[in-house]
Amino acid sequence: MDLIPHRIAGIPCLIRVNTYVRVKPWRGSPSSCPSSDDYYGYTECEWELCDRKGYRARWLDKKLTRYERDLVEEAIHINYREEREEP
Repeated sequence: MDLIPHRIAGIPCLIRVNTYVRVKPWRGSPSSCPSSDDYYGYTECEWELCDRKGYRARWLDKKLTRYERDLVEEAIHINYREEREEP
């Protein structure tokens, strides 16, 4: 479980990442791939918003717009991409 600093509607908060799974695209022929999802690859992510102390902040969920939700997911993907790139 990771905590990523973020802001929702200008309010400082933390994103608690409960699960993050990234399946890379299949390397090989489409006919040998187990499923179409595996062929193109996918990412599954479960997260929740917390206050700056790390406590669940359900009231922040009400401030989430589709745009804000996309920003949260982008921040999570960037965080995990940077973790993988470190030596």
